[in-house]
Amino acid sequence: MSDSGTVIESVLQERRKFPPPEKFAAAAHIKSFDEYKKLYAEAAKDPEAFWATIAEKELTWFRKWDRVLEWDVPFAKWFVGGTLNVSYNCLDRHLDGWRRNKAALIWEGEPGDRRTLTYHELHREVCRAANVLKALGVKKGDRVGLYMPLVPELAIAMLACTRIGATHSIVFGGFSAEAVRDRMNDAQAKLVITADGGYRRGGTVALKDAVDQAMTECPSVEHVLVVKRTGQDVRWTEGRDRWWHDEVAKVDSKCEAEPVDSEHPLFILYTSGTTGRPKGVVHTTGGYLTHVTYSSKLVFDLKDTDTYWCTADIGWVTGHSYVVYGPLANGATSVMYEGAPNTPQPDRFWEIVARYGVTILYTAPTLIRTVIKWGAQWPEKHDLSSLRLLGTVGEPINPEAWMWYHGKIGGERCPIVDTWWQTETGGIMISPLPGATPTKPGSGTLPLPGIFPDVVDREGNSVGPNQGGLLVVRKPWPGMLRTIYGDPDRYVKQYWSELPGNYFTGDGARRDEDGYYWVMGRIDDVVNVSGHRLGTMEVESALVAHRSVAEAAVVDRPDELKGQALAAFVTLEGGYQASEDLKKELRDHVAKEIGAFAKPDDIRFTDALPKTRSGKIMRRLLRDIAAGRDSAGDTTTLEDYTVLARLRESEE
Repeated sequence: MSDSGTVIESVLQERRKFPPPEKFAAAAHIKSFDEYKKLYAEAAKDPEAFWATIAEKELTWFRKWDRVLEWDVPFAKWFVGGTLNVSYNCLDRHLDGWRRNKAALIWEGEPGDRRTLTYHELHREVCRAANVLKALGVKKGDRVGLYMPLVPELAIAMLACTRIGATHSIVFGGFSAEAVRDRMNDAQAKLVITADGGYRRGGTVALKDAVDQAMTECPSVEHVLVVKRTGQDVRWTEGRDRWWHDEVAKVDSKCEAEPVDSEHPLFILYTSGTTGRPKGVVHTTGGYLTHVTYSSKLVFDLKDTDTYWCTADIGWVTGHSYVVYGPLANGATSVMYEGAPNTPQPDRFWEIVARYGVTILYTAPTLIRTVIKWGAQWPEKHDLSSLRLLGTVGEPINPEAWMWYHGKIGGERCPIVDTWWQTETGGIMISPLPGATPTKPGSGTLPLPGIFPDVVDREGNSVGPNQGGLLVVRKPWPGMLRTIYGDPDRYVKQYWSELPGNYFTGDGARRDEDGYYWVMGRIDDVVNVSGHRLGTMEVESALVAHRSVAEAAVVDRPDELKGQALAAFVTLEGGYQASEDLKKELRDHVAKEIGAFAKPDDIRFTDALPKTRSGKIMRRLLRDIAAGRDSAGDTTTLEDYTVLARLRESEE
């Protein structure tokens, strides 16, 4: 560790390496590691020329740009003077050929209802929705709030906003009425689109009720457009509330796509868990669409024959970029599923993969670890042979979960793309290219061509191989956030003041001897135990490597002697029982894998961990429990509130 205390110790050792399958590589967009290195070198030599080539090749522009990049640190403008339309790029340009009658969206509701929309049908529905927005007074530049279940109308509403140049702001359907209120007020939304309700875990979520509560303090909202999903009773405010199905029946199905400036705000997405004023990340049109179109094609090796499924909710950035915009811009078939992975049984995901012949599956490590806990018998009930590529997103995946995913789901034949990116980056930054990059379980491997990250100390100096440090991005990229909505000073302070001239990701990472990146988790999740600065993800990986452990979350708690102590929350595989002997065995296992200094001081067995509905473990709540504090801050995204009560009951 450096004297400044800024370098994070890396203790995870992983030596396994998997080359791309020869058959996969032969048909891939990028077919070899040499081809990747050549492309990366071209991008490094002249990044602006590289991105200009991508933008011109992958997108349709109404007017070509005058200048590729204006970089007034830390404010970027990409493809300056160019005009285009996202809806046109995702729909219209696919209608002249055979893709017109290709499935664009395949949707399945939790109760089992199903719907498929071809590109032609989706285009027609988007045009109708766009005409409804215009009829209700929405104009170019207005903000539209979306608070909906994962139904086709959510994607239709997004694309309808982009068609007329309105900026959408999606609020995840698990957020509270207060969160809806705060986000709509911050964005000054003119209209909100919601549904009567949505289905989740066999029950219904009363979305319209939450909107009604929020609207009592949202003076900017003039209309609420309501999709009938569950048929449950809802309150109705005459003059404000409109049924979606009634309004779309009044308009025609022709609506020309509005040309917008490349830097026109496409969407505002508020990051979860914030306190005080909401933090609205702003993404613009040309650069963002260039990034997600390019990354979707290369990372997922998208082909016209693929049936692609990203399991994320569209309320999160993953759903924006890799359920809707990236896949549709590439003319892909994108699967959407409304409900929980274990409703009615724990094989729902695998049933969907088999039913639709899914070829690409992109999901969260926490979901994989949960599936491991449920048991391999569930995926084994289904024919998963259609799968050709697997992906992970949301947080680092521990090597043992990677290996299970590779073996049990991918049949040891599917490459795995372990992707690192953020709401703020807009699209994937670090990932294997499946036909080119040898993979290592737990590593995101290498940056995409055109992306230039680094691992540095507090002074901004690059650290050596296998030294932990701060993950930064050295140069601007097209998909980057442009600002925090209404608060440019906050944008500068949060992302650019830590290491001036560098985008500060807030993550810790290391690079190994091959230059591969290993993301070690949020800097907030680094603990200082007896002088050792450890990333908790590595301790979690060591725990999960034990045969008895399905999932683990490690957090810090105050300790008079060590400064900080480690508390581990552990869920067990079926067939194992919690005991003091098992606690000792797990502590000894961590000592063997990492060192005695990394042994958890506390191990608490639990049947579940507190997670958001996007699958992320809410470690902040676990820190409160470990320290004996009441939980503070936003808990509205918590999937199962009873988990917290059960964890508190288990306190020693």
